[in-house]
Amino acid sequence: MMLRVWMVGALAALPFLVSGALAQTPASPPATATSPAPTTSPAPAADPTSAPASTQGLVSPFMPMPASPPTGGADSTPGAPPSAAAPASPSAAAPAPAPTAAPAKPKKVAPPRETALSDDPRPTLQPNTFFATAKASERYSAIVDAGGWPTDIAAIGPGTTGPAVAKLRKRLAIEGDLTPGEASGLAWDKGLTAAVKRFQARMGLRQTGIVSGATLKAINVPAKVRFKQLASSANRLAGLNFSFDDRYVVVNLPSTSVEAVENGRVVHRYVAIVGDPEHPSPEISAHIQVINLNPTWTVPTSIIKKEIIPRMQRDPGYLTRAKIRILDGSGQEINPRSVNWSTERAANYTLRQDSGAGNSLGSIRIGMPNKLAVYMHDTPSKGLFGADYRFLSHGCVRVQGVYDYAAWLLEGTGGGPSGGWDKEALQAKIKEGARYDINLTKAVPVIWVYLTGWSNGDGPANFRDDVYNVDTVGDAQASAQAAPVR
Repeated sequence: MMLRVWMVGALAALPFLVSGALAQTPASPPATATSPAPTTSPAPAADPTSAPASTQGLVSPFMPMPASPPTGGADSTPGAPPSAAAPASPSAAAPAPAPTAAPAKPKKVAPPRETALSDDPRPTLQPNTFFATAKASERYSAIVDAGGWPTDIAAIGPGTTGPAVAKLRKRLAIEGDLTPGEASGLAWDKGLTAAVKRFQARMGLRQTGIVSGATLKAINVPAKVRFKQLASSANRLAGLNFSFDDRYVVVNLPSTSVEAVENGRVVHRYVAIVGDPEHPSPEISAHIQVINLNPTWTVPTSIIKKEIIPRMQRDPGYLTRAKIRILDGSGQEINPRSVNWSTERAANYTLRQDSGAGNSLGSIRIGMPNKLAVYMHDTPSKGLFGADYRFLSHGCVRVQGVYDYAAWLLEGTGGGPSGGWDKEALQAKIKEGARYDINLTKAVPVIWVYLTGWSNGDGPANFRDDVYNVDTVGDAQASAQAAPVR
């Protein structure tokens, strides 16, 4: 049964105020990018020459994002400069070119953020998430008004005794990881270890039961910040219009995770790599309609100008090694050496990379037509999935376990060697080496959200780092209060 949740303007009725420190900022209702249901039979499709002009420069329909929002496009290989555009075609994909000759300003590298997969069977986003998150923000507002919680917890673990343990117990009890009856005591016991693990699970941290490293950092985040995350996330959900079908997909960007939801429960969770802070993945909703096997990639004009041309000036053999072909208006391949790379003439041609092992989309692309031309895909750089910090792409979402994910999306879609498309059938088809598109029998709704704080019921809320720095509830009032009186 399909449910549709309408939350336009609902947040405005909730009291998001904290004793002159934080205040609500209104959010505009979002627009969704949806598409009609796909056809039921797979058929290869031709590549477009580039992303449509209408996709250039668009921002998230749900919230304002930092500068240089993605307009789609293939992700770069590690160390390559970011690009701002992407192909709209289901066949898009290729490793981004190497850095340009111009010296780049050093980037600020964020500290590692553990994003362990949750084992909660409840989806991050479900029909009651907005209301539960708004309610949680009120509870955390009350915690702030009551003085918050200790923010000088020491690095401790099992075997510790004394005042440091008592302070930790108080901290965990205030948020609800310990019961009021367990809020005092100088000894570390099994109950306290379990409480620390509950805290770690809510934060997306490894459940070690020890307060150190990323756990120590998270436990000392002030209550005011946690309230701000919940209120900001609820603000972004206000006005959300999304179809919660019996099967849908949720990508929570701060969690760097992909959830396959069936009948209201998460049946699969996958580690993801999402956009870096300079090229953030947008919040968007669409429908997954096609699985592209052995995709190619048509290079957007912006990448040709900013990255390909400077690279070719330094390294004339780059396109040949990267298996990127130059095609003229009639589709005929031309020799890269016939192009004057000291000009922008190359931008008048179509540059297309062949599919294969070197393709930065790997072997599978998940097609979800949308105005921003973003998508989900495989990657040859699979070692990055094991990193603590997975904000590395240029806007698209890379998925670990993409074969299993694609097989789940294709359940009920015929056409495989045995009538269906399981992991083995997909791998066998990919080994043939030819481009092949499989249209889903029924499109699957997908939504990318940016929830740094959320709740789906009573008890402590879940939190992730605000990597994109977009939690802004209360900022305007705080700035006004900080301004000198004249």
